[in-house]
Amino acid sequence: MDETPPVRLLARDAEDLTVISAMVQDALVPAADLAYLAAEKSFVMALNRFRWEEGADRPGPGGDRVHAGLRFDRVERVRFRGIDRRDGDRLLALLALNYEPGVLTIEFSDDVAIRLEVETLVCALHDLDESWPTLWRPAHD
Repeated sequence: MDETPPVRLLARDAEDLTVISAMVQDALVPAADLAYLAAEKSFVMALNRFRWEEGADRPGPGGDRVHAGLRFDRVERVRFRGIDRRDGDRLLALLALNYEPGVLTIEFSDDVAIRLEVETLVCALHDLDESWPTLWRPAHD
């Protein structure tokens, strides 16, 4: 059983978002699990995130992953680059979240991105269940 409490973070400025961005780096996101809820002015995604905060420096090849939800509120408009939303089986590798006033960009590998035009920054990250071990630890050049 996982003894570590689930991550629950809220970002309301660029500095806060930097923390969430680090927590979701290398998350795997099924294209089918991206949704713009226009009536709520929210954009949500389900992801499988690598738990960098749990032993990322430990020896060996593995680590832990956990299902998590990422929600952005006060979203006025959403634009997709490099994503065919009909290809729900496609798995996207999340690289970073970036914020400039009025625009939040979700960057993925392979030059894929989602641009959110927002009134203001409101982003929440919540782990949804217990973590599980994985043999694959993300690595970058």
